[in-house]
Parts: sequence; C-alpha cells; structure tokens
Amino acid sequence: MEAFIPFLIALLAAAGMVVVVYLFLQKSGEREMRLLNLELKKERQEHFLPSKIEAYQRAVLLLERISPSNLVMRLHNPGLPAKALQSKFLESIREEFDHNVAQQIFITTKAWEMVKDSKEECIKIINIAGQNLPETATGMDLSAKVLELVAEIGELPTDITIKYLKDELQASF
Repeated sequence: MEAFIPFLIALLAAAGMVVVVYLFLQKSGEREMRLLNLELKKERQEHFLPSKIEAYQRAVLLLERISPSNLVMRLHNPGLPAKALQSKFLESIREEFDHNVAQQIFITTKAWEMVKDSKEECIKIINIAGQNLPETATGMDLSAKVLELVAEIGELPTDITIKYLKDELQASF
C-alpha cells in the first residue's frame, strides 16, 4: 500500500497538470477566436465601408431630390396645368425612391424607415397643395402652394432624416 501512495501522488499531479494545460489551451483558443473574429469584422468593415458610405450618400441625395421645394425648383413648369405638374412631382418622387430602394441593404432599418416616411410625407405635401386648387389652376399656382406649405411646416421630414443619416454615419466611425 505504501508503494501505491507515491503512484497516487504522481497520478494526481499528472491529472492536475492535464487540467492546467487544458484550461490554458482553452483560454488561448478563446483568445485566438476573439482575435480572428475581430480581424474578420475589421476586414468586413473595410470591404463594405465604401458601399455603406455610398448608400448613405445616395439616401441623402434621394431626400434632397424629393424635397418639395427642390421638386418645385427642378420641375417647375408654369405653363402646365396644376394637376399635370402635381402628377409630374409625384412621379419624380416615386422614380427617385424606386431607383434607390437597394440602399436599404447598407443603412440601418430605422434610417430606412425614416427615408420611407419622408417620401410619404413629401407625397402628402404635394397632394395637399393640389387638392384645394381649382381645376383651372396652373403649375405656377401649384408651385406657390407647395412653397407656402413648406414655409408653414418649417423643418421638413426630409431635413430631419438627412440630419439623422449624417449623425448615424458619423457615429459609425
């Protein structure tokens, strides 16, 4: 039995060493995985960063182009009947939005929801401006009414969303 005690001590020491080595390797492996994940995340960011920046730029450009006052400046045609110009404004908003719908892949869900809401608010402004005009109203009348509504609103949803997009992009750096 006494010969068995040194063997038991050696066995316990060996088992302790195995546990220590196992824990060391486990911690080392976890640390290595964290470093690899960090490196992978960095590479992904470097790869997708240009696309992300471009998506934010295009979303801001979309919002600038569909802003009611910019629509008036860009598409104003005093010779058109008001209803025809109203249709032209609405068509431009929808085309701009449809052309940029893929940008939602690279911007946050909240930011994209704000872009969509801004588009809908622009459509509402154009429709409100056109709904109370007489049938004989001209494009000049519609444009004046749109600009009047914009002045009443103050800060447009497009302006609020543009500010949010800028802040969100800057926060990601």
